Amino acid sequence: MIAAFKRISDSSWFQNLVTVAIIFAGVLVGVETYNEFAEKHHHILGLLDKIILGVFIVEIVVKIVAEGKKPWNYFKDPWNIFDFIIVVAAFLPFGGSSIAILRLLRLLRVLKLIKALPKLQMLVGALLKSIPSMAYVSILLLLLFYIYAVAGVFFFGQNDPIHFGNLEISMLSLFRAVTLEDWTDLMYINIYGCDAYGYDGNPTSPCVTSMAQPALAVSYFVSFVLFGTMIILNLFIGVIMNGMDEAKAEMEEEARLEKNEDAVQIHDLESKIEELSKMLSTFKKEQKL
Repeated sequence: MIAAFKRISDSSWFQNLVTVAIIFAGVLVGVETYNEFAEKHHHILGLLDKIILGVFIVEIVVKIVAEGKKPWNYFKDPWNIFDFIIVVAAFLPFGGSSIAILRLLRLLRVLKLIKALPKLQMLVGALLKSIPSMAYVSILLLLLFYIYAVAGVFFFGQNDPIHFGNLEISMLSLFRAVTLEDWTDLMYINIYGCDAYGYDGNPTSPCVTSMAQPALAVSYFVSFVLFGTMIILNLFIGVIMNGMDEAKAEMEEEARLEKNEDAVQIHDLESKIEELSKMLSTFKKEQKL
């Protein structure tokens, strides 16, 4: 009985069925954003949602039963805990103002696709492994932001109060620059002065003190983009790539161990079959005698 559930749990058709249910659940959540269509077909959508929920319940039951006498092993996998919480949450008494929470929980079902697809699982594992190293890169980037933001207020605060009027606005403007979102406009305002570029027809923050600083503006913004975008942001990519290599190596090691375990089980089974054959042949000889 347990072996049958184990075979079902490990079978490709069962895993594909769950994957299709996850994708379909994501589509249903998207359909619910069209209010008129959702209200018109709410009976059909409700039935489909119950079918999908049933598939997820069957998945949990099969996997728990497949663990045999140690059903708690199911909860040793964090992804299994996530699946269990998503299913249990569907039975909580949401209603009224809490309906948005229920819709959010339904949307979270799409994240089950990460577990269903090993490649996606490897990417998530790589990101999680990269978090400690990314924290140090983030600190370095924050220091760069802070230094340039303070300098930006001192250099350009009077000429460009919209973008460098205070420290918070200055850091937000630098975030715009580091993502290369029209960063040249920030530079041109300070190259030509606010009366010549960028402040035309802006009644909320008029150009009071225009200061054209071409050499300083070019040096400031070009150096920031070089350090921030070309160097530090590429460090994030390098850290993530390193995490992907580690995650890939771990998955290959797990696959190798599982393969060796299967080989050992097959060898033990063959040995038992051979012993059984010898016992049968011995028994037959004794019967003849």
